[in-house]
Amino acid sequence: MASSTQKPSSSTSVRKYEFEVFLSFRAKIMECREEMEQIVFPVFYHVDPCDVRKQTASFGEAFSIHERNVDAKKVQRWRDSLTEASNICGFHVNDGYESKHIKEIINQIFKRSMNSKLLHINDDIVGMDFRLKELKSLLSSDLNDIRVVGIYGTGGIGKTTIAKIVYNEIQYQFTGASFLQDVRETFNKGCQLQLQQQLLHDTMGNDEEFNNINKGINIIKDRLGSKKVLIVIDDVDQLQQLESVAGSPKWFGPGSTIIITTRNQHLLVEYGVTTSHKATKLHYEEALQLFSQHAFKQNAMTIDEWKSALDKLKKNPMKEINDVLRISFDGLDPSQKEVFLDIACFFKGECKDFVSRILDGCNLFATCNIRVLHDRCLVTILDNVIQMHDLIQEMGWAIVREECPGGPCKWSRLWDVDDIYDAFSKQEEMQNIQTISLDLSRSREIQFNTKVFAKMKKLRLLKIYCNDHDGMTREEYKVLLPKDFQFPHDLRYLHWQRCTLTSLPWNFYGKHLIEINLKSSNIKQLWKGNKCLEELKALI
Repeated sequence: MASSTQKPSSSTSVRKYEFEVFLSFRAKIMECREEMEQIVFPVFYHVDPCDVRKQTASFGEAFSIHERNVDAKKVQRWRDSLTEASNICGFHVNDGYESKHIKEIINQIFKRSMNSKLLHINDDIVGMDFRLKELKSLLSSDLNDIRVVGIYGTGGIGKTTIAKIVYNEIQYQFTGASFLQDVRETFNKGCQLQLQQQLLHDTMGNDEEFNNINKGINIIKDRLGSKKVLIVIDDVDQLQQLESVAGSPKWFGPGSTIIITTRNQHLLVEYGVTTSHKATKLHYEEALQLFSQHAFKQNAMTIDEWKSALDKLKKNPMKEINDVLRISFDGLDPSQKEVFLDIACFFKGECKDFVSRILDGCNLFATCNIRVLHDRCLVTILDNVIQMHDLIQEMGWAIVREECPGGPCKWSRLWDVDDIYDAFSKQEEMQNIQTISLDLSRSREIQFNTKVFAKMKKLRLLKIYCNDHDGMTREEYKVLLPKDFQFPHDLRYLHWQRCTLTSLPWNFYGKHLIEINLKSSNIKQLWKGNKCLEELKALI
C-alpha cells in the first residue's frame, strides 16, 4: 500500500523536474535568439499553440503547481518565453504519419534557412537605438492582426537603413519575407513585373512566370493569402506602385506585416496607413559622434582641410547630396516648385499665414501647395512658422543657380549680398528676376539702376532689410537711388526697412501690391495724389 502510494509521488516529482528543465531550456533558447540572433523553429507536437501562448489546459495546470514552488520571477520568465515562442511561425504536428511531418519540417527549415539572408548594413550606424525602439513599438500587434506601418521623411535621412535593421531583426517571425528596395526607381524603369516576381521568389522560394501586372496581382493574392509574411516596400512615391505589389493588406495572411518607406506622408494616408513613424535628423550628440568617426580616423583631413571643405560645401553642396534631395523636388508640379523656391530664397522662417497671403496674391495656391511641401518633408511648420532644413534650402539655391549658368543676372531669385552686388554692378538686364531679398547689415552701400530695375517685369517680391545685430546706424546703411527711380509694375510685396526716401516715387504703381512694409523708414508721405491699390491687405 505504501509502495503504491509512493509511485505516483515519484512520477509526479519526475514530471515536475522534467517540465521545469523544459521551461528553463525553452527560456534559454529564446534568450539565445534575442542575444545571438539565432533562428528558432518551434514544433508544436500534439500541443495546441494557443494553449502554449495563453498557458491553458495542461500548461496552465503545470504553471499553477510551479507558481507555488518556484520563484515568481522565474515563472514569469518561463511564461514570457512560451508566449514569445508560440508567436513565432512554427510547425503544428497533431495527426498523420510522423515521417511525413519530419520530411515537411526538414524541407521548410531548409527553405527558410536558405531564404533568410540578412541585408547588408554598414557597421558605423549612429543614432538608431532610440529610433528602432520607437518603430518596433509600432510593429507589435495581435497574432492575427495585419500590421501596416509607414516610415516617412526627407531623402537621405535614414528611412531605408532603419527599415533594413528592423527587417533583419524580425524576419524570422514570418513564413516568408521580402525587401523590395528602390521601388520608385524600379517602377520608373518599367520593371513592375520584376518587383512582383521578386516578392513571390523571396516569400515562396520559387519563380513564377507571368507577363502582365494583373496576372501577377492574382498570383500574389492566391499564393500569399494565407501566409504570414513580412514585406518592406522601400522608396515609394506613387499609389500605383503600392497597388502593384500590395494593393490591400487583405492580400496576405493573418499576422503579416507591411512596412512602407516614402518621402511623401500624404501617400501613406492615401493607402490607408494609420500608424507611421517620421524619420528624424540626428541629435547634436549623435551628429558629433558620426562626424568624429570620419574626422578622427587614420588618414583623416587636417583642421585646415576641414575648414576649406566646409566653406566649399556652403557655396557648392555635394552633388550626391543634392541628387538625393532633388528627387522630392522633381516630383512637384510647376506651382509647387515655385512655392518651394520662394520659401528657400525668400520666406524661410516667416509666419505661415503671412506667406500664404502673399503667395495667394501671386496665384500660387499657397494653402494647398504648402501642405504638399510639408507632406513631402520639404518644409516643417512649427508654431505656425515655416522652416526648412539647411540642406534642403541649399538644394533650392542650387536649383536656382542651375536654371541659368550665366550668373546672378540670369537667375530667377537673388538672396546673397555678393550675388546681388554682382548683378547690379554689371547693369545688365535682369528680366528673369522674381524675388530679391537683400540684407544690408552685411554690406554698406548698393546702387539701384533705374533702367535695370524698370525692366524686371517678373519681380514679385522685394525685401530690403537690416539685421541690427551689430548696432548699425541709419547713416551707415545706404541704398543709392537715382531721381528717376521706379518700381516694377508686377510687384506684390514691398518690404523696405529704413527706407531713406521721404515719399515713394511719383510714378509708383502698386495695383498688384498685397503688402507694403516701410518700418523704421524716412517716409513722411507715401505718394502724392491718389493711388488705386485694389489688392492691398496690409500697410506697415
